[in-house]
Order: sequence, then C-alpha cells, then structure tokens
Amino acid sequence: MESADLLAKKAMELGPIERIRLVEAILYSLDKPDPDIEKSWIAEAEARYEAYKRGELAAIDWDEIRKRYER
Repeated sequence: MESADLLAKKAMELGPIERIRLVEAILYSLDKPDPDIEKSWIAEAEARYEAYKRGELAAIDWDEIRKRYER
C-alpha cells in the first residue's frame, strides 16, 4: 500500500475535476453512520420532545434563533 504522502502527490497531478471526485469518494467512505450513535440521537430527540410536551422544556422560535446569528 502506498503512503498517504505519495498518494497525495499523485492526486495533485490529477485535473481539478478528478481531484474533486477523489475527495468526494474519500469523504463518502468516512461518512458511515454509527448505529449506536444514531440510537442515542433518536433517544435524545424523543426525550426532549416528551419534556417539551410536559412543559418542562421551552421552544424558541426559529426567527429568534436566526436573528442571534445573523451578521
């Protein structure tokens, strides 16, 4: 297997479109969901929604949040 440095050097010889395709392929290979993390996020979302329905958690309007971060 070639080293990352050698592969990077070879990649720099590719044209821009080929480099973009290579980057996308590498990123796609790294972007695999972890089932345990997915389950944790689902449980957290459901717990927050139940707390909201019980009145234990307040909601903030999207427009208000967006205004906080506008430049």
